Amino acid sequence: MPGSRLVDLKEDLAAQDKLLFCGVAALVFGGIACIFSAGAGAAGRGESYALRQLGWGAASCFAYVAVVAVGYRKFMDLAYPIYGATLLLLCVTILAAPEVKGAQRTISLGFIRLQPSEFAKISLIIVLAKFLTRYPPLSLKTFSVGIGVGLPVTFLVLIQPDVGSAGVYLVIIFSALFVAGTPVKYLSALVGFGISMLPFAWFFLKDYQKMRLLVFLDPMRDPLGAGYNVIQSRIAVGSGSFLGKGFLQGLQSKLRFLPEPHTDFIFSVYAEEFGFLGSVALLFLFGLVFTRIVKAGVKCRDDIRGKILVAGVAAWIWFQMFEGIGMSMGIMPVTGIPLPFLSYGGSSLLSLSIALGLVGSVYAGSAKPYKLD
Repeated sequence: MPGSRLVDLKEDLAAQDKLLFCGVAALVFGGIACIFSAGAGAAGRGESYALRQLGWGAASCFAYVAVVAVGYRKFMDLAYPIYGATLLLLCVTILAAPEVKGAQRTISLGFIRLQPSEFAKISLIIVLAKFLTRYPPLSLKTFSVGIGVGLPVTFLVLIQPDVGSAGVYLVIIFSALFVAGTPVKYLSALVGFGISMLPFAWFFLKDYQKMRLLVFLDPMRDPLGAGYNVIQSRIAVGSGSFLGKGFLQGLQSKLRFLPEPHTDFIFSVYAEEFGFLGSVALLFLFGLVFTRIVKAGVKCRDDIRGKILVAGVAAWIWFQMFEGIGMSMGIMPVTGIPLPFLSYGGSSLLSLSIALGLVGSVYAGSAKPYKLD
């Protein structure tokens, strides 16, 4: 009945993790401020970017509430259709999306543009939670099939090409297998196989991807070309010193030395303006969000589906945080994946909010009876 559903929704929202909500809100509003600052230079588009991001933030709040209202168990019931629709959407993206900077990642839906690879992370997590609960990866057969479930979406994103997102998918798959109880010997063999294949992967990379790896090792190899981004980002981070130059005072983004300051290198903008101390505070917020997500999985107790789901979301956010900050500092290769909650982009923020809605549903429903379907 509608009345009882409304009561259930109110109870679920009241039961949400307040610390998680506060941590995410602080990151999002901090990101909007950095986006405004990043675009406040010669181009003067900071206000436009910030307002758009604020609009996406409002839409993300509605998406979060809607997902909590539906509940993660309903999404599990539709895991395979959702995953199939995602694969179809990725195929359409490859065939019809315009090529931008050598990749086909974004499709236009009238007045908005979406990046399907961001939402594919959600469908991958859901289908792995569904499959690995029904078929625990305890034998070599079920372990292999479990990996196979996640490979189609990884392959379709890899050929866009979007190596960064493909790496996120692999981290999600590994974390799901780990939480599902995969024997250590299988996981060790998987890691060993992956490392052994790295030299062969070189031959499948495009020229610009090879150059990104080479300048990661030595940015001065091409200081005015592929290495320019890394060099300017390092200068921005280092020039922030201990306390930073102050909000709107960063020169690297204002004078347009820093490429893609509102997306790929948003951390560089933040570090230049808020310095080492501000960066520590940012890491604290990410740590708070990560630990509160993990707590939802621990609280889940007997529902292994919920545990796998939460582990996938936690791995997703952790890896993108590590990569996003690392590439700005020059300790990770440049991949172009967004820094969670901070980088400009509606698809990233909306997909993260949906994922957190699933986590919130797990958290609120952990005391409810569980039935394996």
